[in-house]
Amino acid sequence: MPYDAVKMKDWQISEAAEKNMPTPEGWREKLGLQKDEIIPFGRLARIDFLKVMKRLEKKPDGKYIEVTAITPTPLGEGKSTTSVGLMEGLGKLGLSVGGALRQPSGGPTMNIKGTAAGGGNALVIPMTEFSMGLTGDINDIMNAHNLAMVALTARMQHERNYNDEQIQRLTRMKRLDIDPTRVEMGWIMDFCAQSLRNIVIGLGGRMDGFTMQSKFGIAVSSELMAILSIVRDLPDLRKRLGEITVAFNKAGKPVTTGDLEVGGAMTAWMRNTINPTLMSTTEYQPCFVHAGPFANIAVGQSSIIADRVGLKLFDYHVTESGFGADIGFEKFWNVKCRYSGLTPHVSVLTTTIRALKMHGGGPKVVAGIALDPAYTKEDLKLLEAGVANMVHHVNTIRKSGINPVVCINCFHTDTKAEIAMVRKYAEEAGARCAVSEHWAKGGEGAIELAEAVKEACQEKPKFEFLYPMEMKLRQRVEKIAKTVYGASGVNWTPEAEAKAKMLEADPKYDAYATMMVKTHLSLTHDPALKGVPKGWTLPVRDILIYSGAKFLCPCAGTISLMPGTSSDPAFRRVDVDVKTGKVEGLF
Repeated sequence: MPYDAVKMKDWQISEAAEKNMPTPEGWREKLGLQKDEIIPFGRLARIDFLKVMKRLEKKPDGKYIEVTAITPTPLGEGKSTTSVGLMEGLGKLGLSVGGALRQPSGGPTMNIKGTAAGGGNALVIPMTEFSMGLTGDINDIMNAHNLAMVALTARMQHERNYNDEQIQRLTRMKRLDIDPTRVEMGWIMDFCAQSLRNIVIGLGGRMDGFTMQSKFGIAVSSELMAILSIVRDLPDLRKRLGEITVAFNKAGKPVTTGDLEVGGAMTAWMRNTINPTLMSTTEYQPCFVHAGPFANIAVGQSSIIADRVGLKLFDYHVTESGFGADIGFEKFWNVKCRYSGLTPHVSVLTTTIRALKMHGGGPKVVAGIALDPAYTKEDLKLLEAGVANMVHHVNTIRKSGINPVVCINCFHTDTKAEIAMVRKYAEEAGARCAVSEHWAKGGEGAIELAEAVKEACQEKPKFEFLYPMEMKLRQRVEKIAKTVYGASGVNWTPEAEAKAKMLEADPKYDAYATMMVKTHLSLTHDPALKGVPKGWTLPVRDILIYSGAKFLCPCAGTISLMPGTSSDPAFRRVDVDVKTGKVEGLF
Protein backbone atom coordinates (compact mmCIF):
# COMPACT_ATOMS: atom_id res chain seq x y z
CA MET A 1 0.00 0.00 0.00
CA PRO A 2 1.35 3.46 -0.83
CA TYR A 3 1.86 6.00 1.93
CA ASP A 4 -0.33 9.09 2.21
CA ALA A 5 1.91 11.47 0.27
CA VAL A 6 -0.43 14.43 0.89
CA LYS A 7 -0.27 14.18 4.68
CA MET A 8 3.25 12.78 5.11
CA LYS A 9 6.48 14.58 4.39
CA ASP A 10 9.06 12.83 2.23
CA TRP A 11 11.40 12.16 5.15
CA GLN A 12 8.51 10.55 7.03
CA ILE A 13 7.72 8.27 4.07
CA SER A 14 11.40 7.40 3.82
CA GLU A 15 11.61 6.60 7.52
CA ALA A 16 8.54 4.34 7.33
CA ALA A 17 9.79 2.51 4.23
CA GLU A 18 13.27 2.03 5.66
CA LYS A 19 11.91 -0.42 8.24
CA ASN A 20 11.69 -3.13 5.57
CA MET A 21 14.58 -2.00 3.37
CA PRO A 22 16.98 -4.84 2.48
CA THR A 23 20.26 -4.95 4.38
CA PRO A 24 23.52 -5.24 2.41
CA GLU A 25 23.33 -9.01 2.93
CA GLY A 26 19.69 -8.96 1.82
CA TRP A 27 20.66 -7.15 -1.37
CA ARG A 28 23.43 -9.66 -1.99
CA GLU A 29 20.94 -12.51 -1.90
CA LYS A 30 18.25 -10.61 -3.83
CA LEU A 31 20.60 -9.65 -6.67
CA GLY A 32 22.54 -12.92 -6.74
CA LEU A 33 25.85 -11.24 -5.90
CA GLN A 34 28.95 -13.00 -4.64
CA LYS A 35 30.18 -12.14 -1.13
CA ASP A 36 33.17 -10.17 -2.40
CA GLU A 37 31.00 -8.18 -4.86
CA ILE A 38 29.20 -6.14 -2.20
CA ILE A 39 30.93 -3.77 0.19
CA PRO A 40 28.81 -2.94 3.28
CA PHE A 41 28.73 0.69 4.39
CA GLY A 42 26.41 0.97 7.39
CA ARG A 43 22.84 0.56 6.13
CA LEU A 44 24.12 1.01 2.58
CA ALA A 45 26.55 -0.86 0.36
CA ARG A 46 28.83 -0.27 -2.56
CA ILE A 47 29.02 -2.65 -5.50
CA ASP A 48 32.46 -3.81 -6.63
CA PHE A 49 31.62 -3.21 -10.25
CA LEU A 50 34.84 -4.64 -11.71
CA LYS A 51 34.19 -8.02 -10.09
CA VAL A 52 30.54 -7.99 -11.16
CA MET A 53 31.43 -7.02 -14.72
CA LYS A 54 34.10 -9.72 -14.97
CA ARG A 55 31.70 -12.42 -13.74
CA LEU A 56 28.83 -11.29 -15.96
CA GLU A 57 30.81 -10.16 -19.02
CA LYS A 58 29.10 -12.70 -21.29
CA LYS A 59 25.59 -12.04 -20.01
CA PRO A 60 23.46 -10.01 -22.47
CA ASP A 61 22.58 -6.49 -21.41
CA GLY A 62 19.07 -5.63 -20.29
CA LYS A 63 16.83 -2.94 -21.78
CA TYR A 64 18.32 0.55 -21.47
CA ILE A 65 15.80 3.29 -20.56
CA GLU A 66 16.65 7.00 -20.33
CA VAL A 67 14.50 9.61 -18.56
CA THR A 68 14.61 13.25 -19.62
CA ALA A 69 12.17 16.19 -19.62
CA ILE A 70 10.69 19.14 -21.45
CA THR A 71 12.23 22.55 -20.75
CA PRO A 72 11.52 22.86 -17.02
CA THR A 73 10.25 25.57 -14.76
CA PRO A 74 12.68 26.61 -12.00
CA LEU A 75 10.86 24.06 -9.81
CA GLY A 76 11.87 21.09 -11.96
CA GLU A 77 9.33 18.72 -13.46
CA GLY A 78 10.09 15.51 -11.60
CA LYS A 79 12.66 13.54 -13.60
CA SER A 80 14.01 11.82 -10.50
CA THR A 81 10.49 11.15 -9.23
CA THR A 82 9.52 9.77 -12.65
CA SER A 83 12.66 7.62 -12.81
CA VAL A 84 11.90 6.08 -9.42
CA GLY A 85 8.19 5.76 -10.20
CA LEU A 86 9.01 3.97 -13.45
CA MET A 87 11.24 1.50 -11.59
CA GLU A 88 8.39 0.86 -9.19
CA GLY A 89 5.87 0.52 -12.02
CA LEU A 90 8.05 -1.99 -13.88
CA GLY A 91 8.45 -3.81 -10.58
CA LYS A 92 4.65 -4.02 -10.29
CA LEU A 93 4.65 -5.76 -13.67
CA GLY A 94 6.88 -8.44 -12.14
CA LEU A 95 9.98 -7.42 -14.09
CA SER A 96 13.61 -7.42 -13.00
CA VAL A 97 14.33 -3.70 -12.81
CA GLY A 98 16.80 -1.27 -11.29
CA GLY A 99 18.19 2.11 -12.10
CA ALA A 100 20.79 4.81 -11.60
CA LEU A 101 20.51 8.38 -10.33
CA ARG A 102 22.98 11.18 -9.72
CA GLN A 103 24.23 11.90 -6.23
CA PRO A 104 22.77 15.18 -4.98
CA SER A 105 24.95 18.08 -3.93
CA GLY A 106 24.75 19.47 -0.41
CA GLY A 107 24.36 22.95 -1.89
CA PRO A 108 20.85 22.53 -3.37
CA THR A 109 19.85 20.20 -0.50
CA MET A 110 20.50 22.97 2.01
CA ASN A 111 19.20 25.73 -0.27
CA ILE A 112 15.91 26.07 -2.20
CA LYS A 113 15.62 22.82 -4.08
CA GLY A 114 15.96 20.41 -1.20
CA THR A 115 16.93 16.80 -1.76
CA ALA A 116 16.88 15.18 -5.22
CA ALA A 117 15.64 11.84 -3.91
CA GLY A 118 12.35 11.99 -5.80
CA GLY A 119 9.22 12.53 -3.78
CA GLY A 120 6.06 11.08 -2.31
CA ASN A 121 5.83 7.35 -3.01
CA ALA A 122 8.50 7.56 -5.71
CA LEU A 123 11.43 8.09 -3.40
CA VAL A 124 14.98 6.78 -3.01
CA ILE A 125 15.75 5.59 0.51
CA PRO A 126 17.32 5.98 3.00
CA MET A 127 16.76 9.65 2.24
CA THR A 128 18.95 11.06 5.00
CA GLU A 129 22.05 9.24 3.78
CA PHE A 130 21.19 10.03 0.16
CA SER A 131 20.87 13.73 0.92
CA MET A 132 23.81 14.14 3.28
CA GLY A 133 27.02 12.72 1.86
CA LEU A 134 26.07 9.13 1.07
CA THR A 135 29.21 6.95 1.12
CA GLY A 136 31.60 9.87 0.75
CA ASP A 137 32.17 10.26 -3.00
CA ILE A 138 31.74 14.05 -3.01
CA ASN A 139 34.08 14.41 -0.02
CA ASP A 140 36.70 12.30 -1.79
CA ILE A 141 36.34 14.45 -4.90
CA MET A 142 36.69 17.63 -2.84
CA ASN A 143 39.87 16.33 -1.24
CA ALA A 144 41.36 15.25 -4.55
CA HIS A 145 40.42 18.50 -6.32
CA ASN A 146 41.66 20.77 -3.53
CA LEU A 147 44.89 18.75 -3.30
CA ALA A 148 45.59 19.79 -6.89
CA MET A 149 45.15 23.42 -5.84
CA VAL A 150 47.42 22.87 -2.84
CA ALA A 151 50.06 21.45 -5.19
CA LEU A 152 49.68 24.38 -7.57
CA THR A 153 49.73 27.21 -5.04
CA ALA A 154 52.60 25.69 -3.05
CA ARG A 155 54.59 25.30 -6.25
CA MET A 156 53.94 28.95 -7.18
CA GLN A 157 55.13 30.09 -3.75
CA HIS A 158 58.31 28.02 -3.91
CA GLU A 159 59.15 29.16 -7.43
CA ARG A 160 58.81 32.76 -6.27
CA ASN A 161 60.99 32.23 -3.21
CA TYR A 162 63.83 30.21 -4.77
CA ASN A 163 66.09 30.37 -7.81
CA ASP A 164 66.22 27.74 -10.59
CA GLU A 165 68.99 25.70 -8.97
CA GLN A 166 67.21 25.64 -5.63
CA ILE A 167 63.90 24.73 -7.29
CA GLN A 168 65.45 21.74 -9.06
CA ARG A 169 67.20 20.60 -5.88
CA LEU A 170 64.12 21.01 -3.66
CA THR A 171 61.44 19.68 -6.03
CA ARG A 172 63.49 17.42 -8.37
CA MET A 173 61.78 19.28 -11.23
CA LYS A 174 62.54 22.25 -13.43
CA ARG A 175 60.73 25.53 -12.92
CA LEU A 176 57.16 25.37 -14.25
CA ASP A 177 56.95 29.18 -14.57
CA ILE A 178 53.20 29.31 -13.87
CA ASP A 179 51.36 32.42 -15.00
CA PRO A 180 49.35 33.66 -11.99
CA THR A 181 46.88 35.39 -14.32
CA ARG A 182 46.07 32.11 -16.09
CA VAL A 183 45.16 29.75 -13.27
CA GLU A 184 42.23 27.72 -14.58
CA MET A 185 41.22 25.75 -11.49
CA GLY A 186 39.81 27.10 -8.27
CA TRP A 187 38.82 25.52 -5.00
CA ILE A 188 35.57 23.63 -4.33
CA MET A 189 33.14 23.07 -1.49
CA ASP A 190 29.72 21.42 -1.48
CA PHE A 191 27.56 24.38 -0.52
CA CYS A 192 26.12 27.39 -2.33
CA ALA A 193 28.44 30.18 -1.18
CA GLN A 194 28.26 33.23 -3.39
CA SER A 195 30.76 35.10 -1.19
CA LEU A 196 33.47 32.69 -2.38
CA ARG A 197 32.96 33.14 -6.14
CA ASN A 198 35.78 35.69 -6.34
CA ILE A 199 38.44 35.79 -3.63
CA VAL A 200 42.06 36.77 -2.99
CA ILE A 201 44.39 34.21 -1.40
CA GLY A 202 47.92 34.25 -0.06
CA LEU A 203 47.65 37.44 1.99
CA GLY A 204 50.38 37.90 4.59
CA GLY A 205 54.12 37.29 4.30
CA ARG A 206 56.25 35.31 1.84
CA MET A 207 55.65 32.12 3.81
CA ASP A 208 51.85 32.53 3.63
CA GLY A 209 51.42 31.47 0.02
CA PHE A 210 51.24 33.22 -3.33
CA THR A 211 49.00 36.29 -3.39
CA MET A 212 46.56 36.16 -6.30
CA GLN A 213 42.92 36.17 -7.27
CA SER A 214 41.17 32.83 -6.92
CA LYS A 215 37.67 31.34 -6.75
CA PHE A 216 35.48 28.60 -5.37
CA GLY A 217 33.01 26.45 -7.28
CA ILE A 218 30.45 24.01 -5.93
CA ALA A 219 31.87 20.48 -5.63
CA VAL A 220 29.72 18.91 -8.33
CA SER A 221 31.05 21.43 -10.88
CA SER A 222 34.57 20.00 -10.49
CA GLU A 223 36.15 18.41 -13.55
CA LEU A 224 36.88 15.45 -11.27
CA MET A 225 33.15 14.83 -10.90
CA ALA A 226 32.76 15.03 -14.67
CA ILE A 227 35.56 12.50 -15.03
CA LEU A 228 33.96 10.09 -12.55
CA SER A 229 30.77 10.11 -14.59
CA ILE A 230 32.50 8.94 -17.79
CA VAL A 231 35.37 6.63 -16.76
CA ARG A 232 35.23 2.92 -17.44
CA ASP A 233 37.60 1.68 -14.71
CA LEU A 234 40.40 2.61 -12.29
CA PRO A 235 43.18 2.81 -14.93
CA ASP A 236 41.00 5.19 -16.95
CA LEU A 237 40.43 7.32 -13.83
CA ARG A 238 44.16 7.44 -13.06
CA LYS A 239 45.05 8.48 -16.60
CA ARG A 240 42.49 11.29 -16.73
CA LEU A 241 43.35 12.65 -13.28
CA GLY A 242 46.93 13.13 -14.46
CA GLU A 243 45.89 15.13 -17.53
CA ILE A 244 43.85 17.93 -15.95
CA THR A 245 44.98 21.44 -16.90
CA VAL A 246 45.29 23.50 -13.72
CA ALA A 247 46.99 26.57 -15.22
CA PHE A 248 49.13 27.82 -18.09
CA ASN A 249 52.76 28.85 -17.93
CA LYS A 250 54.07 32.21 -19.10
CA ALA A 251 54.76 30.76 -22.54
CA GLY A 252 51.09 29.79 -22.88
CA LYS A 253 51.58 26.04 -22.46
CA PRO A 254 49.33 24.02 -20.13
CA VAL A 255 50.45 23.04 -16.65
CA THR A 256 48.79 19.76 -15.70
CA THR A 257 48.28 17.67 -12.61
CA GLY A 258 50.88 15.39 -14.15
CA ASP A 259 53.40 18.25 -14.25
CA LEU A 260 52.70 18.84 -10.56
CA GLU A 261 53.05 15.10 -9.86
CA VAL A 262 49.78 15.10 -7.94
CA GLY A 263 47.61 12.86 -10.15
CA GLY A 264 48.56 9.70 -8.27
CA ALA A 265 47.63 11.14 -4.89
CA MET A 266 44.36 12.45 -6.34
CA THR A 267 43.56 8.94 -7.55
CA ALA A 268 44.36 7.58 -4.09
CA TRP A 269 41.72 9.91 -2.62
CA MET A 270 39.20 8.83 -5.27
CA ARG A 271 40.01 5.12 -5.41
CA ASN A 272 36.73 4.09 -3.74
CA THR A 273 34.52 6.44 -5.76
CA ILE A 274 34.50 4.15 -8.78
CA ASN A 275 32.15 1.71 -7.02
CA PRO A 276 28.46 2.74 -7.18
CA THR A 277 26.40 3.00 -4.01
CA LEU A 278 23.35 0.71 -3.87
CA MET A 279 20.13 2.23 -2.57
CA SER A 280 16.44 1.35 -2.69
CA THR A 281 13.13 2.73 -3.88
CA THR A 282 10.30 2.86 -1.37
CA GLU A 283 9.01 -0.34 -3.02
CA TYR A 284 12.45 -1.97 -2.76
CA GLN A 285 13.73 -1.93 -6.30
CA PRO A 286 17.54 -1.51 -6.36
CA CYS A 287 18.89 1.86 -7.47
CA PHE A 288 22.53 2.83 -7.94
CA VAL A 289 23.61 6.34 -7.01
CA HIS A 290 26.88 7.30 -8.64
CA ALA A 291 28.39 10.64 -9.68
CA GLY A 292 26.59 13.97 -9.79
CA PRO A 293 28.11 16.17 -12.51
CA PHE A 294 26.71 19.56 -13.52
CA ALA A 295 24.40 19.32 -16.52
CA ASN A 296 25.58 22.73 -17.78
CA ILE A 297 29.31 22.01 -18.18
CA ALA A 298 29.31 18.21 -18.02
CA VAL A 299 27.06 15.31 -18.98
CA GLY A 300 24.57 15.79 -16.13
CA GLN A 301 24.08 12.04 -15.81
CA SER A 302 24.80 9.30 -13.35
CA SER A 303 27.88 7.34 -14.34
CA ILE A 304 28.66 5.07 -17.25
CA ILE A 305 29.88 2.59 -14.64
CA ALA A 306 26.45 2.48 -12.93
CA ASP A 307 24.68 1.96 -16.26
CA ARG A 308 27.07 -0.80 -17.35
CA VAL A 309 26.68 -2.80 -14.15
CA GLY A 310 22.92 -2.14 -14.00
CA LEU A 311 22.43 -3.50 -17.51
CA LYS A 312 24.15 -6.72 -16.42
CA LEU A 313 22.18 -7.11 -13.19
CA PHE A 314 18.69 -6.04 -14.34
CA ASP A 315 16.47 -6.89 -17.30
CA TYR A 316 15.33 -3.24 -17.36
CA HIS A 317 17.71 -0.45 -16.33
CA VAL A 318 16.45 3.14 -15.87
CA THR A 319 18.88 6.07 -15.99
CA GLU A 320 18.16 9.79 -15.63
CA SER A 321 19.54 12.75 -17.62
CA GLY A 322 19.70 16.18 -16.01
CA PHE A 323 17.65 19.18 -17.18
CA GLY A 324 15.55 19.28 -20.36
CA ALA A 325 16.12 17.13 -23.41
CA ASP A 326 17.98 19.93 -25.20
CA ILE A 327 20.77 19.59 -22.63
CA GLY A 328 20.48 16.29 -20.74
CA PHE A 329 19.23 14.10 -23.56
CA GLU A 330 21.52 15.71 -26.15
CA LYS A 331 24.55 14.91 -23.98
CA PHE A 332 23.25 11.42 -23.22
CA TRP A 333 22.79 10.87 -26.96
CA ASN A 334 26.01 12.30 -28.34
CA VAL A 335 28.46 12.04 -25.43
CA LYS A 336 27.52 9.44 -22.84
CA CYS A 337 26.36 6.79 -25.30
CA ARG A 338 29.37 7.44 -27.53
CA TYR A 339 31.76 7.00 -24.58
CA SER A 340 29.95 3.96 -23.17
CA GLY A 341 29.14 2.16 -26.42
CA LEU A 342 25.65 1.44 -25.06
CA THR A 343 22.48 1.71 -27.17
CA PRO A 344 19.30 2.93 -25.43
CA HIS A 345 15.93 1.42 -26.23
CA VAL A 346 13.59 4.20 -25.12
CA SER A 347 13.62 7.75 -23.79
CA VAL A 348 10.92 8.92 -21.38
CA LEU A 349 10.09 12.62 -21.73
CA THR A 350 8.84 13.86 -18.36
CA THR A 351 6.12 16.46 -18.93
CA THR A 352 3.97 18.51 -16.60
CA ILE A 353 0.92 20.54 -17.46
CA ARG A 354 2.13 23.41 -15.28
CA ALA A 355 5.38 23.69 -17.28
CA LEU A 356 3.53 23.60 -20.60
CA LYS A 357 1.30 26.43 -19.37
CA MET A 358 4.41 28.44 -18.52
CA HIS A 359 5.69 27.89 -22.07
CA GLY A 360 2.33 29.03 -23.34
CA GLY A 361 2.82 32.44 -21.74
CA GLY A 362 1.83 31.76 -18.14
CA PRO A 363 3.03 33.90 -15.21
CA LYS A 364 6.63 33.74 -14.06
CA VAL A 365 7.51 30.73 -11.89
CA VAL A 366 9.94 31.38 -9.04
CA ALA A 367 11.37 28.70 -6.76
CA GLY A 368 10.30 29.27 -3.17
CA ILE A 369 7.19 31.29 -4.11
CA ALA A 370 3.70 29.76 -4.38
CA LEU A 371 2.47 28.99 -7.89
CA ASP A 372 0.13 31.46 -9.56
CA PRO A 373 -3.48 30.13 -9.73
CA ALA A 374 -3.10 29.97 -13.54
CA TYR A 375 -1.15 26.74 -13.00
CA THR A 376 -3.73 25.06 -10.81
CA LYS A 377 -6.90 25.89 -12.75
CA GLU A 378 -7.96 24.46 -16.09
CA ASP A 379 -6.84 26.66 -18.99
CA LEU A 380 -6.82 24.79 -22.29
CA LYS A 381 -5.89 27.86 -24.32
CA LEU A 382 -2.76 28.50 -22.26
CA LEU A 383 -1.86 24.82 -22.33
CA GLU A 384 -2.30 24.51 -26.09
CA ALA A 385 -0.04 27.52 -26.61
CA GLY A 386 2.72 25.70 -24.69
CA VAL A 387 2.58 22.14 -26.03
CA ALA A 388 4.94 23.09 -28.86
CA ASN A 389 7.80 22.84 -26.36
CA MET A 390 6.94 19.20 -25.68
CA VAL A 391 6.57 18.43 -29.39
CA HIS A 392 9.97 20.02 -30.06
CA HIS A 393 11.63 17.67 -27.54
CA VAL A 394 9.75 14.65 -28.90
CA ASN A 395 11.14 15.47 -32.34
CA THR A 396 14.66 15.78 -30.93
CA ILE A 397 14.46 12.33 -29.36
CA ARG A 398 13.08 10.83 -32.57
CA LYS A 399 16.04 12.23 -34.54
CA SER A 400 18.30 9.97 -32.49
CA GLY A 401 16.36 6.88 -33.54
CA ILE A 402 15.24 6.21 -29.96
CA ASN A 403 11.61 5.48 -29.13
CA PRO A 404 10.05 8.35 -27.11
CA VAL A 405 7.41 7.90 -24.42
CA VAL A 406 5.82 11.06 -23.05
CA CYS A 407 5.13 10.74 -19.33
CA ILE A 408 2.53 13.16 -17.99
CA ASN A 409 3.78 13.54 -14.41
CA CYS A 410 0.33 14.12 -12.98
CA PHE A 411 -0.58 16.66 -10.31
CA HIS A 412 -3.94 16.54 -8.53
CA THR A 413 -4.88 19.89 -10.14
CA ASP A 414 -4.54 18.52 -13.69
CA THR A 415 -7.93 18.04 -15.37
CA LYS A 416 -9.09 15.28 -17.72
CA ALA A 417 -9.41 17.76 -20.59
CA GLU A 418 -5.84 19.03 -20.06
CA ILE A 419 -4.46 15.51 -19.92
CA ALA A 420 -6.36 14.56 -23.07
CA MET A 421 -4.92 17.56 -24.90
CA VAL A 422 -1.32 16.69 -24.00
CA ARG A 423 -1.87 13.07 -24.99
CA LYS A 424 -3.31 14.12 -28.35
CA TYR A 425 -0.34 16.31 -29.24
CA ALA A 426 2.20 13.74 -28.01
CA GLU A 427 0.71 10.94 -30.09
CA GLU A 428 0.39 13.16 -33.15
CA ALA A 429 4.13 13.88 -32.81
CA GLY A 430 4.87 10.14 -32.97
CA ALA A 431 5.33 9.34 -29.28
CA ARG A 432 3.59 6.99 -26.94
CA CYS A 433 1.98 8.82 -24.05
CA ALA A 434 1.13 7.70 -20.53
CA VAL A 435 -0.26 9.36 -17.44
CA SER A 436 1.59 8.54 -14.24
CA GLU A 437 0.59 9.16 -10.63
CA HIS A 438 3.71 7.69 -9.06
CA TRP A 439 4.09 10.53 -6.53
CA ALA A 440 0.69 9.78 -4.99
CA LYS A 441 0.37 6.05 -5.68
CA GLY A 442 3.87 4.64 -6.21
CA GLY A 443 4.19 1.70 -8.58
CA GLU A 444 0.43 1.24 -8.88
CA GLY A 445 0.18 4.79 -10.20
CA ALA A 446 2.93 4.16 -12.75
CA ILE A 447 1.59 0.98 -14.35
CA GLU A 448 0.35 2.78 -17.49
CA LEU A 449 3.80 4.35 -17.90
CA ALA A 450 5.57 1.05 -17.25
CA GLU A 451 3.45 -0.76 -19.83
CA ALA A 452 4.13 1.92 -22.44
CA VAL A 453 7.87 1.74 -21.76
CA LYS A 454 7.90 -2.05 -21.83
CA GLU A 455 6.08 -2.00 -25.17
CA ALA A 456 8.50 0.58 -26.61
CA CYS A 457 11.46 -1.55 -25.49
CA GLN A 458 10.30 -4.38 -27.74
CA GLU A 459 10.97 -2.27 -30.82
CA LYS A 460 14.54 -2.23 -32.08
CA PRO A 461 15.93 1.33 -31.97
CA LYS A 462 17.61 2.79 -35.05
CA PHE A 463 20.09 4.71 -32.96
CA GLU A 464 22.57 7.08 -34.59
CA PHE A 465 24.58 10.06 -33.37
CA LEU A 466 23.80 13.59 -34.44
CA TYR A 467 27.31 14.14 -35.82
CA PRO A 468 30.48 12.13 -36.48
CA MET A 469 33.59 12.77 -34.38
CA GLU A 470 35.36 13.82 -37.58
CA MET A 471 33.13 16.90 -37.73
CA LYS A 472 34.94 20.05 -36.57
CA LEU A 473 33.92 21.96 -33.47
CA ARG A 474 32.13 24.90 -35.08
CA GLN A 475 30.18 22.57 -37.35
CA ARG A 476 29.14 20.44 -34.37
CA VAL A 477 27.95 23.52 -32.45
CA GLU A 478 25.92 24.71 -35.43
CA LYS A 479 24.41 21.25 -35.87
CA ILE A 480 23.36 21.11 -32.21
CA ALA A 481 22.09 24.71 -32.23
CA LYS A 482 19.92 24.24 -35.32
CA THR A 483 18.77 20.65 -34.82
CA VAL A 484 18.30 20.49 -31.05
CA TYR A 485 17.72 24.09 -29.96
CA GLY A 486 15.92 25.37 -33.08
CA ALA A 487 18.34 28.27 -33.65
CA SER A 488 18.74 29.95 -37.03
CA GLY A 489 22.52 29.93 -36.65
CA VAL A 490 25.48 30.61 -34.38
CA ASN A 491 27.26 33.87 -33.69
CA TRP A 492 30.84 33.55 -32.39
CA THR A 493 32.59 36.40 -30.63
CA PRO A 494 36.00 37.12 -32.23
CA GLU A 495 37.76 35.66 -29.18
CA ALA A 496 35.68 32.48 -29.20
CA GLU A 497 36.09 32.01 -32.96
CA ALA A 498 39.85 32.44 -32.71
CA LYS A 499 39.94 29.84 -29.95
CA ALA A 500 37.77 27.49 -32.00
CA LYS A 501 40.09 27.79 -35.00
CA MET A 502 43.09 27.04 -32.78
CA LEU A 503 41.39 23.94 -31.38
CA GLU A 504 40.25 22.75 -34.81
CA ALA A 505 43.82 22.99 -36.10
CA ASP A 506 45.08 20.55 -33.45
CA PRO A 507 44.03 16.94 -34.27
CA LYS A 508 44.12 15.88 -30.60
CA TYR A 509 40.97 17.90 -29.94
CA ASP A 510 38.99 16.00 -32.57
CA ALA A 511 38.43 13.26 -29.99
CA TYR A 512 37.15 15.69 -27.34
CA ALA A 513 33.42 15.66 -26.62
CA THR A 514 31.39 18.78 -27.44
CA MET A 515 29.77 19.78 -24.16
CA MET A 516 27.43 22.72 -24.72
CA VAL A 517 27.05 25.28 -21.92
CA LYS A 518 23.76 27.18 -21.77
CA THR A 519 20.75 27.80 -19.56
CA HIS A 520 18.39 24.91 -18.87
CA LEU A 521 15.37 27.20 -18.56
CA SER A 522 14.97 27.86 -22.29
CA LEU A 523 15.75 26.22 -25.61
CA THR A 524 17.78 29.37 -26.26
CA HIS A 525 20.65 30.99 -24.36
CA ASP A 526 18.18 33.39 -22.70
CA PRO A 527 16.24 31.91 -19.74
CA ALA A 528 13.43 34.43 -20.24
CA LEU A 529 12.51 33.04 -23.68
CA LYS A 530 9.96 30.26 -23.26
CA GLY A 531 8.14 27.91 -25.60
CA VAL A 532 9.88 27.32 -28.94
CA PRO A 533 11.41 30.66 -30.00
CA LYS A 534 11.99 31.25 -33.72
CA GLY A 535 14.44 33.38 -35.66
CA TRP A 536 17.16 33.63 -33.02
CA THR A 537 20.92 33.10 -33.09
CA LEU A 538 22.98 31.26 -30.49
CA PRO A 539 25.87 33.43 -29.22
CA VAL A 540 29.10 31.65 -28.27
CA ARG A 541 31.40 33.80 -26.15
CA ASP A 542 34.08 31.32 -25.01
CA ILE A 543 35.21 27.69 -25.06
CA LEU A 544 36.25 25.95 -21.85
CA ILE A 545 38.83 23.17 -22.17
CA TYR A 546 38.74 20.19 -19.79
CA SER A 547 41.78 18.13 -20.70
CA GLY A 548 41.20 15.35 -18.17
CA ALA A 549 37.54 14.77 -19.04
CA LYS A 550 38.34 15.49 -22.72
CA PHE A 551 35.56 18.06 -23.04
CA LEU A 552 35.37 21.21 -25.15
CA CYS A 553 32.63 23.40 -23.69
CA PRO A 554 31.31 26.18 -25.95
CA CYS A 555 29.65 28.77 -23.69
CA ALA A 556 26.39 30.42 -24.71
CA GLY A 557 25.77 32.88 -21.91
CA THR A 558 27.26 33.09 -18.44
CA ILE A 559 27.09 30.04 -16.18
CA SER A 560 28.10 30.39 -12.53
CA LEU A 561 29.90 27.37 -11.07
CA MET A 562 29.04 28.56 -7.56
CA PRO A 563 25.30 29.02 -6.94
CA GLY A 564 24.10 31.38 -4.24
CA THR A 565 22.15 30.59 -1.10
CA SER A 566 18.66 32.09 -1.03
CA SER A 567 17.04 34.27 1.62
CA ASP A 568 14.89 31.32 2.79
CA PRO A 569 17.13 28.25 2.51
CA ALA A 570 16.09 24.70 3.30
CA PHE A 571 18.61 24.34 6.10
CA ARG A 572 16.28 26.41 8.32
CA ARG A 573 13.88 23.47 8.40
CA VAL A 574 16.41 20.68 8.89
CA ASP A 575 17.03 19.46 12.43
CA VAL A 576 17.83 16.39 14.49
CA ASP A 577 15.56 14.68 16.98
CA VAL A 578 17.95 14.72 19.94
CA LYS A 579 16.21 11.73 21.53
CA THR A 580 16.56 9.42 18.52
CA GLY A 581 19.33 11.06 16.50
CA LYS A 582 17.16 11.04 13.37
CA VAL A 583 17.32 13.87 10.85
CA GLU A 584 14.05 15.69 10.26
CA GLY A 585 12.89 18.28 7.76
CA LEU A 586 14.64 17.07 4.63
CA PHE A 587 12.18 17.71 1.78
